[in-house]
Amino acid sequence: MLKPQNYTIKDFKFTSGASLPKLNVEYATFGTKIVDKEGNIINGILYLHGSSGDYSSVKRIKDILGPGNLIDTDKYFIICPTALGSPGSSSPSSSNLGHKFPKYNIEDMVNVQYCFLNEALNIKLLKGIIGTSMGGFLTLQWAVTYPDFMDFIIPITTSSNVKGQNYAINNLMNRYIKSDPEYNEGKYEINPKTGTQNASMFLYLFGFSPEYYKGESNEAILESLDYMKKEGILTDANDIVWRNEASNSYDLTQSLSKIKAKTLIIGVNQDQYFPPDIDVIPLAESIEGSKLYLYDSILGHLGSSEIIKADGIIKEFLDEIYK
Repeated sequence: MLKPQNYTIKDFKFTSGASLPKLNVEYATFGTKIVDKEGNIINGILYLHGSSGDYSSVKRIKDILGPGNLIDTDKYFIICPTALGSPGSSSPSSSNLGHKFPKYNIEDMVNVQYCFLNEALNIKLLKGIIGTSMGGFLTLQWAVTYPDFMDFIIPITTSSNVKGQNYAINNLMNRYIKSDPEYNEGKYEINPKTGTQNASMFLYLFGFSPEYYKGESNEAILESLDYMKKEGILTDANDIVWRNEASNSYDLTQSLSKIKAKTLIIGVNQDQYFPPDIDVIPLAESIEGSKLYLYDSILGHLGSSEIIKADGIIKEFLDEIYK
């Protein structure tokens, strides 16, 4: 089991102009560290999680990690930070600032990670970045904002923007929360459980493929909804609202030409959040020289956990870079 550590960034400034005197980054690392004569780590691979995850979400790609595996931990040093806005790292709930916590965007989340890598780990250049879902947003933002910082990127089940259905999903989740009388414009002392429960149950409808839901018994569907209801109670309302607003402002459509890193884009054919025809294929077509791989998974968006299905293309991709 990964053991998290913490690093404090001092006087972090957001793109809005707001700032925090102390910003915490929760993270975990594993693998083999190689440093140059200046003490800089030179074999780092950054893994970035989705909206409901944290540093431990690297387990989604565990089948390609480890000694002798595609991402060989005898050769690479893996860094897994918990994103800005997700408890563990600084967020409305974990900072105790609540509604006073600065609004942030995807670029802020990447800038936090950039500061962290430079200050805490002496990393000036990464081998690569791998990110799933919202972590894919961050991966692409990294490659746009800091195009010379990595050799490669592998965005998985993601998009270059949040529009249409995804925008509506985030917006409706926030409406559920904000319409809860206990929310009180974010100034609550006790988490408004009705709003967070409804938001969590609503989100359940899109995680898997339509075939998956159809194959489940009605009893199993209700059990899953009850599970998500319980999960909702444990998730802070402002954390959800702030994160959804950050995602809804994300749009790199006009900036993808800035990407220099070798790029492999992976999608799942049954993904309801980011269907290949609408999101993944256009993304690949917009990045010059990128490779695209799609596979089938009844798990839909959550099929990123079956990344081993893309082992052949990942090996080919990395072999071309490091031959």
